[in-house]
Amino acid sequence: MNSLVGNSDQATMEEATSKGVAGRRGVRKKAVSKSIKAGLQFPVGRVTRYLKKGRYSRRLGAGAPIYLAAVLEYLAAEVLELAGNAARDNKKNRIIPRHVLLAVRNDDELGKLLQGVTIPSGGVLPNINPVLLAKKNTSTPDGKHPTPTSPMKT
Repeated sequence: MNSLVGNSDQATMEEATSKGVAGRRGVRKKAVSKSIKAGLQFPVGRVTRYLKKGRYSRRLGAGAPIYLAAVLEYLAAEVLELAGNAARDNKKNRIIPRHVLLAVRNDDELGKLLQGVTIPSGGVLPNINPVLLAKKNTSTPDGKHPTPTSPMKT
């Protein structure tokens, strides 16, 4: 008797899934997000919502938010990788805004992209004008250092 009951339950499950009536009796498939389908970490649905809400155009193609999310993910990964390298160079485990600034400003392409951007608490690149650096002293043939002369006394 138990074997008959088990078979009838199995038969109804097969009918429900084969007919495609997921909402009535059958087990519903787990939802798969657009980000997972595209193989991205950035949220494609959220990008879609922001593009629609921003009213950049009346119509929005299906591939536009996926492409934009992929570009944003690539840029974020690039900045994080370079900032992580800068943090490691400074013997730190955490990335701070200073490391992000050093990463962006030392990279040609990212520096050009973020040229007018101010990174709070980032500071500035270390840069000393070569004119301000001390010149190498040229010693006289007798080994003594030359005495500096003022241009006004001559």
